[in-house]
Amino acid sequence: MPSKQSAQKAARTAQRKAERNKPIRSSVKTYITKARKLIQSNDLDAAQEAVKKATQALDKAARKGVIHPNNAARRKSRLMRKLNQALAASGEHVAQEVQEAQEA
Repeated sequence: MPSKQSAQKAARTAQRKAERNKPIRSSVKTYITKARKLIQSNDLDAAQEAVKKATQALDKAARKGVIHPNNAARRKSRLMRKLNQALAASGEHVAQEVQEAQEA
């Protein structure tokens, strides 16, 4: 425990902020994990909705000061990149199936 009175107050304040921020961080992580799992399982319609919710949660956390805005932007970018890659890959498969169906 700090010995100075101002340091004690700062420690109490930091602890209160950490307790308030913890559930927000946890929910953001949960949204991101759900979106990643849906992307990996190729359930792309549900994945798009999950990515949207994760993006909203990240924006809200950044707005409240729970995470840094650049941290939120980086996480959103990575999530969107994975989703877009999955959509592109499924689009190629769909295009190949359509071509094969037309040829047959």
